[in-house]
Amino acid sequence: MSVPALRPANPSADQALGGDDLAAARRVLTTEAAALDRLARALDDRFVAALDLLDAVKGRIIVSGIGKSGHVARKIAATLASTGRPAQFVHPAEASHGDLGMVTPADAVLALSNSGETSELTDLVLHTRRFGIPLVAMTSRGESTLARHADVALVLPDAPEACPLGLAPTTSTTLMLALGDAIAVALLARKGFGAEDFRVLHPGGRLGRRLLRVRDLMHTEEEVPLAPLSTRMDEAIVRMTAHRFGCLGLTDEGGRLVGIITDGDLRRHMSPTLLSRQAAEVMTPNPRTIGPEALAAEALREMNERRITALFVVEGERPIGILHVHDLLRAGVA
Repeated sequence: MSVPALRPANPSADQALGGDDLAAARRVLTTEAAALDRLARALDDRFVAALDLLDAVKGRIIVSGIGKSGHVARKIAATLASTGRPAQFVHPAEASHGDLGMVTPADAVLALSNSGETSELTDLVLHTRRFGIPLVAMTSRGESTLARHADVALVLPDAPEACPLGLAPTTSTTLMLALGDAIAVALLARKGFGAEDFRVLHPGGRLGRRLLRVRDLMHTEEEVPLAPLSTRMDEAIVRMTAHRFGCLGLTDEGGRLVGIITDGDLRRHMSPTLLSRQAAEVMTPNPRTIGPEALAAEALREMNERRITALFVVEGERPIGILHVHDLLRAGVA
């Protein structure tokens, strides 16, 4: 059963607020999208100057704001931190009551205020001026107090709020959020921050699991089922059973992996003389392998495509480990 949309009881209020729900929602999105397009086209050398300033920081990027700007500031700080730039949100009111001690001369401050006249930011701004701490402002008013005192002012384009009353911060907070993302990603690109760096900072959750390397999950040393080519099949089967991977890797005199015996090979060569044969006669040559630095997801794809359950891990043709599909399942990669 469908639930009717909630509407104002006053028809005139309904008309003032946009009438149809979908039309109102689309108007919000198109208004904010148009503002984002204007922001993208308005970026200039001030944005580059802000990046230069933030890129040179030896300490942390302190992000601050109050109200809706404060919520956006928290998100920007989290994005910066997760992309390799030490960052911290400092509440401007708390800063006035002792938290200014968190802001050191090695840091830089990114202050958000739509009006640029937020009184709660006053002590933080004065602190940056007193100790020569770089200050980047993000505001909608280029002539505001915050913009005038900042080393670099990133001024948002003049754009109407998506709220039909023009009061609720909507477009302005969207622009701040997007500009914060632009700063974080541009700094990420400057640093050459890659997938491995991202994995180090995101060890938990699905993203961290997707970025696991084969080296992180593989079995090594005595756990790896290996035997020389000269091994007889009776001994080979004993070794296969002891390691429980359902396979046995065979190495030549130089220690290179040259073949593999699987449960399938045993079934295909089943005969009264199997146990007395040489492992080299039963093995499948040139087995599929993978390197230790490959992503675990790559190993899973290889297993799925080849319909196999284990991969030997090699460096320079020499086996250094083995990875089983069960390892991938336990790690949450699959």
